[in-house]
Amino acid sequence: MDHARGISENTHGLMKYATVLLGFYLSRRSLLSHLHLAILLGMTVALGPLALDAYLPAFPDIADGLGVDHGHVGLTLSAYVTTLGLAQLVGGPLSDRYGRKPVLFGGLLIFMAGAVMVSLADTLSDMVFWRIAQGIGGAFCAVSVPAIVRDEVSGQDAARLFGLIGLIMFIAPAAAPSLGSLMLALGEWHWIFLMLAGYAAFLVLTLQLALFPRLQPRTPTTTPIRSLVTNYLLVLKHKTTMRFIGIQVLCFSTMLLFITHSSFIYQEWYGLSNSTFALLFAANIAFMAALNLTNRPLLRRFSSVQLVRAQVIAQCLALVALVASVQFQGPLWLVAGCIIVAIGCQGGIVPNNMANAMEFFPNLSGTAAALLGASQFTIAGAVSTLSSVSGDQTLLSIAVSMLACSSGAVLLALGAPRAVALAKESGL
Repeated sequence: MDHARGISENTHGLMKYATVLLGFYLSRRSLLSHLHLAILLGMTVALGPLALDAYLPAFPDIADGLGVDHGHVGLTLSAYVTTLGLAQLVGGPLSDRYGRKPVLFGGLLIFMAGAVMVSLADTLSDMVFWRIAQGIGGAFCAVSVPAIVRDEVSGQDAARLFGLIGLIMFIAPAAAPSLGSLMLALGEWHWIFLMLAGYAAFLVLTLQLALFPRLQPRTPTTTPIRSLVTNYLLVLKHKTTMRFIGIQVLCFSTMLLFITHSSFIYQEWYGLSNSTFALLFAANIAFMAALNLTNRPLLRRFSSVQLVRAQVIAQCLALVALVASVQFQGPLWLVAGCIIVAIGCQGGIVPNNMANAMEFFPNLSGTAAALLGASQFTIAGAVSTLSSVSGDQTLLSIAVSMLACSSGAVLLALGAPRAVALAKESGL
């Protein structure tokens, strides 16, 4: 009971923070339209981290319940993430053609149905199948959010709005493992997915009442279906946009490698409890939020592309320190600290990088967002899958894999400011 009470208190604190944010929004909604938009879109984006992170503490229980080993449970995460990427290639153009609302709501309904069916799964194959369905629904939601942002604002304003959305949605991954642990303390792992279905239903009601009546009118494109491939080619041929997509893919792969193996690292390698694991996981999100907060004032002095370069380099240096600390058998606090800094850098990288990736396609924002999301989730999901099924799974091999991805991002980020300047000069 003390264990469940402790988890409940942690969760209560996070929910109290969310309530304060929501109350602040309600009291100032007529003055802070960007905050209004950010809260609602942040709540929507939070669906993805919840579906990824809430069931991480349940991996050992799921493995026992399905009669499989711990590594194979990671396939349910990889299946979700990979589908989350591929389905955006369909959801983005559909969002441009038919509007944001039908695609977003359709995604929420598919996600909801998939979550209910996952809760009823009694074999690994059934669970993987319905996690794929969840991924399709989640993709339609994920691709709609950056497209809505680009419909409303652009440039530095977009970077600030993406940053505010990120700050609000950090509540989800911080709370997710605690919520999952609470569900385990009160019942079984199946309850986690019923909770996810309930959250999707809540979003349908909230967005219908509070978001879509306030958006600027937008005329959907009338591009023929056969021209969708042409639109993707326009984005693919834009070298500067593809540079930022590459940065996003590699940095997200770094983070997903940690997420996939976080339970293994903390619960199996170091033998920590569910509640301690949840607290350490939340520390990553707290550092993300801190960097996100500092990013907003920094945007007044530096361009978003300059910040991307600095933040990607900082992430890589933290991972160099992680590999060294693991190699020389450093203590848990040092290993965890390096991970927290490396993963926390995403709090600045993501909003700045997304703003630059979306900058050059105001009329094809759904398509650009789809390619960005599809690339990062599909490739990162493939990297995660390979790491899950590889035979030799050690903390050092995981750390080296994370460093390899981050090093590639550094190579792309170093030339990013010059690439943006040249693209704007040439009008591309």
